[in-house]
Amino acid sequence: MQSSVPQPLDPRVRIGHVHLKVADLERAIGFYRDVLGFDVMQRFGRNAAFLSAGGYHHHIGLNTWESAGGSPPPPRATGLYHVAILYPTRAALGGALRRILDANVPLEGAADHGVSEAIYLRDPDENGIEIYWDKPQSEWPRTADGGLAMVTHPLDLGALLKESDAPATQIGSVAHL
Repeated sequence: MQSSVPQPLDPRVRIGHVHLKVADLERAIGFYRDVLGFDVMQRFGRNAAFLSAGGYHHHIGLNTWESAGGSPPPPRATGLYHVAILYPTRAALGGALRRILDANVPLEGAADHGVSEAIYLRDPDENGIEIYWDKPQSEWPRTADGGLAMVTHPLDLGALLKESDAPATQIGSVAHL
């Protein structure tokens, strides 16, 4: 007889990639390649592209197979809330923030969650994007019994930009966050 208690998932399991329906492939490639810094690994004609960081086959798939010229889903509908892109260091996250500001992409928010620092924005098709880095586990806030105690505090974007690994061009205004 099988146990009704689910077995723990292997901790090596990861989300491998996200595949998004987009209205305009070139516009979407421009955002993910030119603003966020992904490399185009392969294209399938004018209808699909696969992008990656570091030479992986793909982290992001983009296609217009069912969505060319389409509009974003309406508010208060089910679907993707956001895609979270993990940067390896705080300096790398600062560099991504600098590129986003240089491209005049509006930010929707920024937060220090205790375990991570995150910036929120939208891609050209209104898909939610979170870019973040994880703090070392030894710094994660904990409850008295050792559980996680995540928080949502303001993130000092000016300090993050100062730590950026990207060259300074124009910083833009970050005071409203």
